[in-house]
Amino acid sequence: MKNQPNLPLGPLMIDIDGLELSILDHERLVHPLVGGVILFARNYRDRQQLTRLCADIHALRAPSLLIAIDHEGGRVQRCREGFTAVPAMRKLGVMWDSDPSAACVAARSIGYLLADELRDCGVDFSFTPVLDLDWGRSGVIGDRAFHSDPVAVTQLADALIEGLRAAGMGCCGKHFPGHGWVAADSHVAIPVDERSLAEMQPDMEPYRHLKLDAVMPAHVIYPQIDSRPAGFSPVWINRLRHEFAFDGVIFSDDLTMEGASVAGGITERADAAWSAGCDVLLVCNAPDLVGILLETWRPLPDKPARNLQQLAPHTRRVKNPVLYASGLDSIKKLLTSYN
Repeated sequence: MKNQPNLPLGPLMIDIDGLELSILDHERLVHPLVGGVILFARNYRDRQQLTRLCADIHALRAPSLLIAIDHEGGRVQRCREGFTAVPAMRKLGVMWDSDPSAACVAARSIGYLLADELRDCGVDFSFTPVLDLDWGRSGVIGDRAFHSDPVAVTQLADALIEGLRAAGMGCCGKHFPGHGWVAADSHVAIPVDERSLAEMQPDMEPYRHLKLDAVMPAHVIYPQIDSRPAGFSPVWINRLRHEFAFDGVIFSDDLTMEGASVAGGITERADAAWSAGCDVLLVCNAPDLVGILLETWRPLPDKPARNLQQLAPHTRRVKNPVLYASGLDSIKKLLTSYN
């Protein structure tokens, strides 16, 4: 199939089925509504295969599609064999309790290692860090959170982001304004956080202090503020843009999750997220729904995805073997000293 030059990046980020691009993948990834690809464990066999896959995706069009992945460490690390096993971010929080300075040094070096390994294979972007506070209530967040203290979360996330950027990768804070209080998992339920805005202030502190490239709102309803989930709420997204002065990319969480079902069918969900102010809409693990959107969805107003290209690396980076080795040492120390 002929590659597509000068095709602006669209507002949908979709997935693919296997280890290489199919004919259907080619057709969908050059659709004007598509701007990026999110990879999963099913798309990874080894580093060589991933490198070929990313090269094939990047070659499809210009500017090239953004290739993203959920690669946080711990339970959420899509690429395993051939990649360093990054511990859950909670390990850094435990270290922070005894030595905040050392924990931040470790977070920076681990951020570099995480991004360096992905960038070596051609992945542009990881949806990390998780900025949710651990209130001891959410199983789906749990040890993905750095800590329960917003100061610790902010400091550790800031250091991790510094490491990501040193390896040529941006960052995405999630899940605004906070997913750590609710027990329900938005993948399979519709979580409701009954707290007042004043009670939620600790959850939002990291967003006030961090320089983020992207933010992902939660599929959580905060009824004292708005009846809609944050990702479908212009109230929350306007607050993020104005009160928090955020001018980067806003990703919806996956529109096929149960937490998004309150908006209706897939087209209604896309309309709700787009109208609320999301810039890029994720549609994952539901190829039939992707097909429906590509055939029927016409976003209004018609606008390019906000700043999506800024998340893709544009300059060749110089590898830092010292920082990479420091990341390996930090992981070893976390696994041996902070269990």
